[in-house]
Amino acid sequence: MCGIVGFIGNKEIKNVLLSGLKELEYRGYDSAGLAVLQNGKIDIFKAVGKLKNLVDKTANYAPTGFAAGIAHTRWATHGKPTEINAHPHQGDRAFVVHNGIIENYMSLKETLIKSGAKFVSQTDTEVIAHLYDHFLRDLGEPKAAFARTIEAIEGAYAILLLDEAMDGAIFFAKKHSPLEIGKVGGEIYFASSDAPLVGICDSAIYLEDDSWGWANASEIAIFKDKEPQNTPAKPLPATQTGAQKEGFRFFMEKEIYEQSRVVGETIMGRVAGDSVRFDEIGEGFLDGVSALRLVACGTSYHAAMTACYLFERLAKIEARAEIASEFRYREAILREGELFIVISQSGETADTLEALKLAKKAGVLTLAICNVDNSSIVREAHTAILTRAGIEKGVASTKAFATQTMVLWLLALLIGDRRGAISADLMSREIMAIRKSALALQVREETHDLIRRMTKRYLYGHGFFYIGRDIFYPLALEGALKLKEISYLHAEGYPAGEMKHGPIALADAELFTIALMPRAILREKTRSNVEELIARDSTLLAISGEEFPLADDLLPIAASDHPMLEFYEMMVAIQLLALEIAVRLGNDVDMPRNLAKSVTVE
Repeated sequence: MCGIVGFIGNKEIKNVLLSGLKELEYRGYDSAGLAVLQNGKIDIFKAVGKLKNLVDKTANYAPTGFAAGIAHTRWATHGKPTEINAHPHQGDRAFVVHNGIIENYMSLKETLIKSGAKFVSQTDTEVIAHLYDHFLRDLGEPKAAFARTIEAIEGAYAILLLDEAMDGAIFFAKKHSPLEIGKVGGEIYFASSDAPLVGICDSAIYLEDDSWGWANASEIAIFKDKEPQNTPAKPLPATQTGAQKEGFRFFMEKEIYEQSRVVGETIMGRVAGDSVRFDEIGEGFLDGVSALRLVACGTSYHAAMTACYLFERLAKIEARAEIASEFRYREAILREGELFIVISQSGETADTLEALKLAKKAGVLTLAICNVDNSSIVREAHTAILTRAGIEKGVASTKAFATQTMVLWLLALLIGDRRGAISADLMSREIMAIRKSALALQVREETHDLIRRMTKRYLYGHGFFYIGRDIFYPLALEGALKLKEISYLHAEGYPAGEMKHGPIALADAELFTIALMPRAILREKTRSNVEELIARDSTLLAISGEEFPLADDLLPIAASDHPMLEFYEMMVAIQLLALEIAVRLGNDVDMPRNLAKSVTVE
């Protein structure tokens, strides 16, 4: 969840660290801090809240010359967002930033307290600093002390550590949480994602799990199981063009508007004539695949649910979607012939990554669908398909969902074609719809203006139902999630046919129902379900390509005979609805409370 940066070199180190944190603030903004080691002295600054507070606090701090520094922007896991709980944490000589969770921190803490350590925070991270000091007293050598520290801790971590007595050096360690190193001349950069390094470094070393080591101006030493490693650097993107708002009020708004373009890029080179191809999937890769298991979290899980309808309808293959955090612990039975598909925007989602590792251990064929090349999930899977959404900085995912569903739709056609399950006519119709999808995703200004005006009605009820059927049920779940994430209003997604099995008890004039009413699929069934709610006085917003006089509000979309084109138009509508409700409520759309972009902890 958190963001980590580090630097060794002659640049103005405060600016390097703060600029790096700015690129990572979407990963955590409960608090932030930095520590700079120069000439045997460490300066440390912390601030609660967004990064601007740390910028203000360090306004008069201007170190120059060679130095080493570490910095962190936090999403709280252990302990409330306070200055004491903010990183870096310190012991006697050690100063530490950490992303992840130290699972055995309580037992370590008890032992360290008995040996005289004084803890001041509620965090698990502070254990690392005191543990290093403890081993340093025993062993008398910093590198040995750090190695023993990493041996002693359990869990997930990306760690940077400064030793007050080691000018110009940073210790590092990585397990189940991303950490990479870039080098330009004699300058060393550390980051927990590409963003702080892009435009500065041409390449980066993506550390493997259980890697640890140290770096200074003359060397980067990497070890794994005490054995030296020669981990090659991989190219970084050349620019960070997706990281600017470009005139939009929020990154989320910009990313909604980008969906038409990025879905076009997702399709590019993957549709030729009336056929689908993925260069990432070799001719024999799908041989023997008889069932699909799709595993993901949050918005990616909703993409997986949508895909199950497409796989079974188009490819005639059994497909099952599962939430990664549940899959990990329920002793699931994996069968021979299953293709295990994991879906993640960041490629670092902890539960999804661990589910992938379980599948590989069980000998199952794995495929990752991801937005970030060189991420942990991409490197772990047997093969991976990149969604090409570009940088997504809004915490509430939008264009990642659009591109995930497109990749999965294309994959359904590829698998169906290889299984002989799709006729030439059906393939032609599906390809035609795919080619039209970028148009369906374009934001029309009149629609956005209508939504902006409409939202004043939807601020103060006691909750929202989002309802739909078939592929529009997972879209209803996604609509409810978007609203919850950024407006903090209660919302639930349901299959429209389930209303009469309990939820309709909540229906009254103060319950807002957002009804997804496509023309192309189960139109009359959905209409009947909606009328049941109207009869109980629920306030109804219908999103439809056809008139529906019973609705209190109608949000029109272009009528289509293909459900996925209606799906994409409705997707844009529910994203904009959540955005504009949140704006009216005065919320920070890009950085909603309690959330962070990349969920790298359980």
